Amino acid sequence: MQKGSAKAPSQRQLRVGEEIRHALAVVFERGEIRDPALQNVSVTITEVRVSPDLKNATAFVMPLGGNPQQAQDTVDALSRARPFLRRCLAKAIQLRYVPDIRFSVDHSFEQAERIDKLLRDSGDDHGA
Repeated sequence: MQKGSAKAPSQRQLRVGEEIRHALAVVFERGEIRDPALQNVSVTITEVRVSPDLKNATAFVMPLGGNPQQAQDTVDALSRARPFLRRCLAKAIQLRYVPDIRFSVDHSFEQAERIDKLLRDSGDDHGA
C-alpha cells in the first residue's frame, strides 16, 4: 500500500508563493484594504502554498494576538477582498497568470503550542 502521493513543492512553487506572501504583506502594511473587519487588525501571512500549475494559491493567515473567532472573521474579510488583492498581485508580481487566491486560518501555532504543552507535561512526569 502506498503512502500519500503528495510531492514536495517545486522551487518555482516555493518562489511564487514567497513572492505572493511578500506582495500581500506590503498591501496589508499600507492599509489599502478598506474592510471595517480589518481595521486595527494586524495580519500575519505565515505561508502561501501554490498549486503545481500556479493557478491557485492558499494564503495561511493569523491576526496578531487573535482568538479563533477573530481569525475566522479576518479570513472572511480577506475573502471578500479577493478581487482587489488579486489586482494588487497582478501589479506587484511578474507572472503570466495571477493565481486565484484563497485564505485560510493558520493552525500551526495552536498545534505547536499543544505539542509543547504535551512535552512539558510528559517532562514533569519523568522529573519526579
